[in-house]
Amino acid sequence: MSLEDGESIQWASTPHKYSIVPAFIIGIPLSLVLIGIPILVGLYLQYTNTNYVVTNRGLYSKRGILSRDVQQVGFDKVQNSSYSQSALGSSFGYGSVEISTAGGSGVELKFRSIPEPAAVQELIAREVDDREQGDGEAGADADDVLDEILHELRAIRRELADSDGDDPVDGTQLSGDGIATDER
Repeated sequence: MSLEDGESIQWASTPHKYSIVPAFIIGIPLSLVLIGIPILVGLYLQYTNTNYVVTNRGLYSKRGILSRDVQQVGFDKVQNSSYSQSALGSSFGYGSVEISTAGGSGVELKFRSIPEPAAVQELIAREVDDREQGDGEAGADADDVLDEILHELRAIRRELADSDGDDPVDGTQLSGDGIATDER
């Protein structure tokens, strides 16, 4: 996974090491009859080939053993984020973070079995809030620019009106013989 210019990693992880405990509990006894060995190997490969990353621009999920599946969601598209922990996850300190996007149907991206899911969800929520506040400040800046443009346009209008013989104070126009006419 490659990052864009100016993009920096704020958090990165793989699934929590204790999240594979349930599969070991099932896989080890089944390995005696050779069924559990593929379960354990598949789980290990999935564990080592899954990465989750939060950057200053968005969220990434990279998964895959033989092929790669990389999902990316920008913070500008994140609508909601939440986390959940099972009883076992609460005991061992792992859980899942779900990210819903604007226009998406349900959960668009899920960080499964990650360590400290509450802290990761808080990091994502803080980044989304920072983006929204930045957009609000940009909107205020745009309003200031528009006010300046309006002020300059009115000044130009006054200059043009003065040169055409208009009286910019009361909106009357002087006719060719100097008599004021109201064109409202």
